[in-house]
Amino acid sequence: MSTKRRKRHTSEQIVEKLRDADAMLNSCQELAVVVQTSEMSESTYERWRRQLGGMKSKEAGRLKESEDENKRLMQIVAKQQLDIRMLKQVNEGDWSALLESESSCCNFRRSLNACSQLEG
Repeated sequence: MSTKRRKRHTSEQIVEKLRDADAMLNSCQELAVVVQTSEMSESTYERWRRQLGGMKSKEAGRLKESEDENKRLMQIVAKQQLDIRMLKQVNEGDWSALLESESSCCNFRRSLNACSQLEG
């Protein structure tokens, strides 16, 4: 049994493959032949059709860039929320929760340095 190596496609490549597949389907070829020619499975074809169905390649590229940017911004917000929560605990005098883990300790030291710079 041979296994195919998994290949990652860019959004532009996916849109191009979908466009080619649509052209083949419109010329009365069966879906099984179309997906075999396009080197994808039927489930991949259906998933790509749902995700990027009517998009042009530029739109698909912008969608991917927007998703990546959104992921990056969500990570930044999560880190800021942790810092805010930690600073609130320090302000309230609750030191025990901060000293439980190594990462909290590092964040605590960083926050103390930032606070001392603001005061000085």
